Order: sequence, then structure tokens, then C-alpha cells
Amino acid sequence: MGFFRDNNEINRQNWLKKTISELPKNSRILDAGAGELKNRKYCIHLDYVSQDFGQYKGSNKDGLHNKKWDTSKIDIVSDICKIPEADASFDVILCSEVFEHIPEPIKALDEFQRLLKSGGKLIITAPFSSNVHMAPYYYYSGFSRYWYEYHLQLRGFKIETLEANGDWYSLLRQEITRLGSIERKNSSWMWPISYGLSFLGLAYFFLRPKKKENNLACFGWQCVAVKNNPKNKY
Repeated sequence: MGFFRDNNEINRQNWLKKTISELPKNSRILDAGAGELKNRKYCIHLDYVSQDFGQYKGSNKDGLHNKKWDTSKIDIVSDICKIPEADASFDVILCSEVFEHIPEPIKALDEFQRLLKSGGKLIITAPFSSNVHMAPYYYYSGFSRYWYEYHLQLRGFKIETLEANGDWYSLLRQEITRLGSIERKNSSWMWPISYGLSFLGLAYFFLRPKKKENNLACFGWQCVAVKNNPKNKY
């Protein structure tokens, strides 16, 4: 990928590591849509349970994809909207970068509300802006702060933390670094020029005043919410 740097991933994983490390010891946590269990290493002090639908196997010609994908170590293989666990089974539910891969993510929120104990925590990250990846299991992007505020409140959650991962400038900067490799992959005769444009773009971002603009766009939103009692039926 040349000099591409995935700041989206780096920022998000640092936030998850910190957020999960602050959870009380021995809390029962469900990692919903856990994939290859990359967040399990943050949960060694917790009673960790993983879930995934287990159908994505890697390699697809569309968008960004993995050559292989191993979910053989998942604890619960099921539909994320129908997880075979009793009501109020978990102290914490973690769902990171999964909502874009669910045909009906609202139903997953309903399931999380059912599975969480009263006072339990829901930790979510989802993209506001992302490229097609893990096709054909890619359905959405654009999960804004207003999406969280509306749907979580409707289901009786109180938001504790809702913060942007990056901003419009960091999003643009990351995609500029991807330009050369994409052009080379597409066999464009202009790929050497595209690398030059990438370097110029990086120089611009290095020199510009460090002011943020996350009201326009960002990589995604990072949320911690606590389950209370729902005010409305849905």
C-alpha cells in the first residue's frame, strides 16, 4: 500500500484499548461481530464472549477486501440480530466497525438492548465515511452523531461518550495517501504522477494550521452508552 497510513484504524484501536481497559474486572462482555477477535487482547481482565455470523471468508473483487478471513475461534455463530443468549446476560456489549455490514442495524440495537443488564454499557464504533470493504457484506456508511443520539435515546440508553474519530481534514489526508496505490492497482499510466500528488498533499497537511473540522465529516463516531429504561415503544 505504499506510504498509506491507516489513521482511522490506529485512532480507533487506541480509543478501544483505553475504553475497554477501564471496565470493571470480570465483567461479562459480548464482542458482537468479533471477526478475527482483534479486540480480545484488550479484554483479558473480562469474561469475554465473541459472536459473529461467520459467513465472510475473505477475497472479493469489489472494494477493499481481505485475502482470507478466519472466524473459526468464534464462541457464538449466529445472526447478530438473534443471538442465542438470555435477556440481561451481559454487563457490556462491544460492537466495533460492524453496523455497516448489517442489513438492518436498528434490529441489532434492539437485540443489544435485550441482552444488556440494566446499567450495562454499550460500546460502539461505526463509520461515518468509509470505502466499500468486505463485499458483498457492506450495506451502509454515514452513521452520524445524530443517528446515535436519536436511536439510543429511543431505546433507553444514556450516552456517556460520543466523540469523532478524526475530522474532514484527516479523512482527506488519509485518502490522498491511498491515491498512488489505487492508481497502480488500476494499471493507470498516471500512477507515478499520483504518488507525486500524494506527497504534495501530505506537505500541505503538514504545513496547514492544525484546526479541526469534524462537523463536516470524520472517519466515524465512537460511543459509550448506558442502558436505562426505554421511554418509547419501537
